[in-house]
This record gives sequence, C-alpha cells and structure tokens, in this order.
Amino acid sequence: MVLKWGSGARRAAPTPKVSLVDRLHTRFASRHSQVTGFVYQPEPRSSGSFARGRQLLSGNFQFGGHLLHQPSAAIWDLAAPDRLFEAEIHGFGWLDDLAAVSDGPARVASQKWLQDWITHYGRGIGTGWAPDLTGRRLIRWITHALFLLNGQPAEDNRRYFRSLSEQTTYLARSWQRTSPGLPRFEALTGLLYAGLSLSGLEDMVETAAAALAAECKTEIGKDGGLPTRNPEELMEVLTLLRWADAVLRDVGRTPADEQTAAIHRVVSTLHALRHSDGGLPSFHGSGHGQDGKLDRALAGTDAASPDATDFPMGYARLNGARTSVIADVSAPPKGKAALNAHAGTLAFELTSGRRQVIVNCGAGMAFGPDWHRAGRATPSHSTLAIDGVSSAQLDIRPDAEPLVAGPNLVTAHQAAGSNGSDLTASHDGYLKDYGLTHTRRLSLSRDGRVLQGEDTLAASTDVEKLAFDKHMNRIALAGLPFSVRFHLHPDVEASVDMGGHAVSLLLKNEEIWVFRPVQRVELALKRSVFLEKGRLNPRPTQQVILSSRVMEYATHVSWVLAKAQDIPSHLREAGYDALTSG
Repeated sequence: MVLKWGSGARRAAPTPKVSLVDRLHTRFASRHSQVTGFVYQPEPRSSGSFARGRQLLSGNFQFGGHLLHQPSAAIWDLAAPDRLFEAEIHGFGWLDDLAAVSDGPARVASQKWLQDWITHYGRGIGTGWAPDLTGRRLIRWITHALFLLNGQPAEDNRRYFRSLSEQTTYLARSWQRTSPGLPRFEALTGLLYAGLSLSGLEDMVETAAAALAAECKTEIGKDGGLPTRNPEELMEVLTLLRWADAVLRDVGRTPADEQTAAIHRVVSTLHALRHSDGGLPSFHGSGHGQDGKLDRALAGTDAASPDATDFPMGYARLNGARTSVIADVSAPPKGKAALNAHAGTLAFELTSGRRQVIVNCGAGMAFGPDWHRAGRATPSHSTLAIDGVSSAQLDIRPDAEPLVAGPNLVTAHQAAGSNGSDLTASHDGYLKDYGLTHTRRLSLSRDGRVLQGEDTLAASTDVEKLAFDKHMNRIALAGLPFSVRFHLHPDVEASVDMGGHAVSLLLKNEEIWVFRPVQRVELALKRSVFLEKGRLNPRPTQQVILSSRVMEYATHVSWVLAKAQDIPSHLREAGYDALTSG
C-alpha cells in the first residue's frame, strides 16, 4: 500500500529477529579455536560521556529515545521497550561512557554487565547477534580491554577471550549479509580490529581489509556520499574508516588505496555539509549530531573546497560570513537506500554563527513509528507542499516503509557573484498529479545578513497545462492550496510583527532576524516539533507558514529573511566571530 501522507494509515514495523542463518553461524563459531590474548592493543578512539556514565551507575538507562529508571537493576534485567533500545545496549556503546568515569564502581559494573551478556546471550541468543552490532561490540570490548580485565578472576578472563573468538568467527562468516552502507562498515571494522588484535585470528585481517576496500569503492560515490544521502551516517562511516586506517598503520600495514581515497572524498563532502555551528543538516534521517563529533571526525584532515557548481551527495551550500544555508537539491534515495529517506526535496536549513535558525523537523524514529512517518513527510521540512501532500510517498509493507514515487527530475544550478551566492533548483514530484513543477530560488548575500527566496509552481508545457486544468475542474476551479513552511529551531523565540506582515526571530544570543513575504500572501506562525535525537520527547517549537492558492499556470511566493540586529558585543562567543567573518 502506497501512503500519501494524511491518509491515516498506521502500522508499526515488526521487530527484526535473529535469523536461522545467524544461529547456524554462531554454532559454528563456538567450535572455532580459542584465542588467549592480544598481539596488539589498540587504544580507545570513541569518546564517552562522563555525565552519561554517572547516570548509568545511578540506574538511569537512556537508550533509543527511552529512559528507564531502575537503580537496582543490571542493564540486562531491563525490559527493553523496542528494538532501538535493545540494539543500543547490545552494541555496548555505553561502555565508552563507563570508561569515561573510570572509577571502581564503573569498572565493576562494566565487568559484571559484560560477563552477564556472555551468560545470557553468548551462545547466539538475542538481538545482539547481528553483524553490525557484533562489529560495534567487538571494537568496544577490544579497545577497553585493560579497563575490563583489570582485577578480574582468571575464569572470567578466559570467558571474555572465548566470547571474543566466537563473535569474531561468527562475524567472518556473516558480514556479507549485512546491509551495504554503515551497517557493513561497522561489521568489517569490527572484524579488522579483532584480526589485528587477537592471537590466532590473524587470518581474518586480509579478508576484512580487502572487503573494506571493496565497500569503499562501491558504496562511497565519486562525490564522497552514500546512497542513503544521510549526512550523519556519512560522518559515522568516516569515523570507522579513520579508525581502521589508524589501527592498520599502528601495526605497520598500509591501508588500501581505495580506503585512503574514500576518506579524502568523504572528508571533502562533510566539510561542505558542515553548518557554521559545527553540526550537520537534518536530511534523510540525519540528526544534527552530538556537539563536537563532526569536528572530531574531521580533525587533522585536509579537504579541497568543492566548486560552486558541485553538489556533494546531492546538497547545495550557500555561505556568507557567519551564515550557512544547506539545501537538498537531488532526488530522494531509491531502493534499499530509501528505507529511511525523507520527502524533503528543495528543503533548506539556515544557521547563523553557532545558532540554528531554520531547520527541518528531523528524524522521528526514536519516538515511535508514527513520529518516524510524520518526520519523513514534506510538511515536516522547510519547503513547499501542495495541499498537505508530500512530494514522495511511502510504500507501506509488513517489513519496511521505503520512500517511493518521488521526484525523478531534479535540476540545480549554483553561481557565486560579487554580491553573494545564488541557487536555483526544481523538482517534478507534483507533476504527475497536478501538472506542476516546484522551482525554488535562494540568494544569500555575501555578508550573510540577507537570504532572499522565491518559490514557484508552474505548468509549462501543453501536457502539463492539461493535467493542471483537469485537476482544477475536479475542484471546481477553487484553486489549489499550497503552503511554504519554515520550521524554527526550539531555541528561536518567534513573534508576529509589523501588524501581521512579518515575524521577528530572537536567538539565544540576542541576535534578531526578521522574516517577511514580499507580496500579499497569508502569513501565520503556528506550532511545530523538533525531533531531536537523544531526547525523550519531541521538542515543541514553531513554524512560519506562507499559504496561498494556485489559480493560474504559474504562481510564485517571494520572501526575505534578514538580520535586523547583530549579537550584542557582550554576548559574542570569544574568538568565534573573528574566525568566521570575512
């Protein structure tokens, strides 16, 4: 069933289970020769949170958008509310947080929870026996080995190494079944870590390194992007590739040329997708990212700036002094890459200095299937939607909800001039049903103080005009309603100004922007939500909406977002303005 948002269809995706093939692989793995120690000990490169570690020790378990408060419970005693929660705890990312605390209670909890996992799940039971989660888990077990083994009984250490051996053998036999993209990169990086680190498993290294190089060649495009077009996934892939590069070089091995070249391509793309506050844009399931994580992933790398005519991973960037604008100017992902794709073609985000201003609602997966579906709809993005209908639809299946029937032809042209940067883009997502093409023009001034925009709906050819006329007849020539939405970050305080003809936007640093339509059009300030990862609930916020009706073959709405007041000098971030000005 294909869902056009607003039809009321509701169905939660079923929880994936460990397959029979996985169970067979784990049985074979248990017969593999056991490792007894390390031949190389890689250092931890993942960054944990001291605060999250303390929360865990106090019995506050926050994973997958849920918080369970059970002070006396071990982590495996919890009744996981959904698979996302389960996946996070079985991936052992929380071990980074306990290692950040690194005191006696943190070590005891880490050791106990690891041994409990071996007891309850070590023989191929549970959600954790998936190749990507196994790779993620192996990296944490190996890099935090000193923290985990210190002071343990000899029998517990033997169980630890036996489990590492079994998980590695399982991963060597099952990584091919992992979905291409981030899950497969996780699986292969974990296999590489194990092969380089554990005695007796050196034969895994060549397999893992060769497969990693092949994935770099096939999954990372010439533009440095992934088929999912998810910026946050791309950042995670870069992190894994740089970890793999580091451990290979540590033991005197040279990474494959394909891997090195892929790192350079991804670095260039992520530099282009980096907002002025150091975060990522929220497109196709991506979040803004943890503070500082993108900068850590890019640390020590060099990247040539992409040409103004390039659109890395299908995105355009306009930059003016302290202001960044990033827009989606490509067709949505297709096929397997569309499982979490969004109908947000031509949407944009704007960040001023370190403050997000215009955003998309974000990915709602952590808040349940209804929020996940809602966050993927066109009205949840800062772009135009006709009659509340999305520019692409969901195909509701028992096991997945891929995005389908979206724009096929998306055009984009960008030019930089003495006065700033201009972008013109269009998509045909509404052509079949309404005979209309959406064109968006954005112009950012060189000083970053003014963003001018124009959204046009037009039927150009005779065929398009005929389709438009047929639809107008069906609605008795009442006009086709459409809205242009501008979702605001929750930290923006908005108020209607100038007698209802403008909206003032006050940022936390007391910077003021003013949004106003150029011609007569209905202007409204309404409620919205911000689906921020790591939060327990969607954050309430607001959106500016321009509404009108298409009565003729071409209708356009023009608008301006301009900075009315800079940051007061006493609130300027020290050193930041000097870095980003000019």
